[in-house]
Amino acid sequence: MKSVPAGVAASHPATAQAGLQILQDGGTAADAAVAAVLATCVTETIFTGLGGGGFATYFEVATGEVTCLDFFVAAPGLDGDAEPGPMISVDVFFGGLPQVYSIGGASAAVPGVPAGCGEVHRRWGRLPWAELVAPALTLAKTGVPTPEAHARTLDSCAPALAYGEGAAIYTPNGKRLQGGDLLFHPGLATALDALAVAGPSIFYTGDFAPVIVDAVRGAGGSLGPRDLAAYAVLETHVDRATLGDYQVRARHDLNRVVDTIGALPADLSRPARAVGLAGALRDQGRQRVGDTTNVSVVDAEGNACVITTTLGLGSGVWLPGLGINLNSMLGEGELITDDLAPGGRMPSNMCPLVVIDPDGRLAVAAGSAGASRIRTALIDTLLGVLADDLDMATAIGRSRFHVVGDTVHAEGGYPGDELAALAEAGWKIEQWSGLNHYFGGVTAVGQAGAAGDPRRAGVGLLL
Repeated sequence: MKSVPAGVAASHPATAQAGLQILQDGGTAADAAVAAVLATCVTETIFTGLGGGGFATYFEVATGEVTCLDFFVAAPGLDGDAEPGPMISVDVFFGGLPQVYSIGGASAAVPGVPAGCGEVHRRWGRLPWAELVAPALTLAKTGVPTPEAHARTLDSCAPALAYGEGAAIYTPNGKRLQGGDLLFHPGLATALDALAVAGPSIFYTGDFAPVIVDAVRGAGGSLGPRDLAAYAVLETHVDRATLGDYQVRARHDLNRVVDTIGALPADLSRPARAVGLAGALRDQGRQRVGDTTNVSVVDAEGNACVITTTLGLGSGVWLPGLGINLNSMLGEGELITDDLAPGGRMPSNMCPLVVIDPDGRLAVAAGSAGASRIRTALIDTLLGVLADDLDMATAIGRSRFHVVGDTVHAEGGYPGDELAALAEAGWKIEQWSGLNHYFGGVTAVGQAGAAGDPRRAGVGLLL
């Protein structure tokens, strides 16, 4: 078995470079992942931001221990002194069809990204906190070019992202950002500069807390100071499943990625596995756009840190003078459960994972964007590198399929013999043209190399 090279995989070149710089400066996988996540809050605000939430999975090479942290958004309402007003409905066109999303102050849940980054650094970091913020701060002062793949996502999500104050950011002068255009957030450098000095607590009990409360309540939301002060990162159970001779470890997500891996057919060869794979991947949920991003990092010692974060579509509630859009997770209807109480953590499809080889060593560190397609994208990638013996870039970049009900949605170029076998087994086939961001956005580092998803302008950089 090969060892995993040190490297970073992310969905924007500048994000990956931020993480790589920290590795070059002697940081751990956790340090580099935190720096990369903070960079996403500048470079990938179409997908994520400091006002969002996420999850982290960490593999410690010295002990073989895998830890999963939950810093996803929490439901507000602990203050009990404000009732949320109505949300704002917007139509987001995806696959040519409108989907109704809800944004506004009432859609904003308690953000977790600052706290999560702080906890990952506290547990496994080595470099000073301010050094991890520095790459994002530098990027925030200048802005970054918008990748063509991100611009295509914006084409779908602009009704939400360009709402209110977001219009000047994503549709400057009335023209939607195109590939190569500069994405710049006035005030974000000020926010990051303060974060570097004060640490993540500035969002929860410090100077930014009343700014958040006033912004949300002014827009009809109920989030209050007790909601922010009570927020804490949680350690969550680590699921495990066997894939061939390998062990996959991750949190128990809404889409049941690890459970699905355990239900894969015994014969993983192609084309024999196609029908069994489709059965395991059958998705009965609603197909949402999935504005999410992921960073995967392995350091020179062999530790790994994978962090997935999201903003939803963004609530359109911007913190004045700070360039930060708050999340819209309470507007994601499928994430609202009957038992969701004030202070409670919302569920999520996100699933940053690690794979351990038969010798107990790291084989893959990976995560994905894509809402319900996260499971599809991750499992197809793992099959590519572990069953099909592909390099990471090929495994991530090849065509894949996603199953909804009795229909197999297949990207252009997916093998015809497998589609024929699926059709013969009774599946309806919906053929897409080319690769599409609908099918997820994997970033991974492993024995097969480092790579990002071409569907999201992803890159992999080795130390």
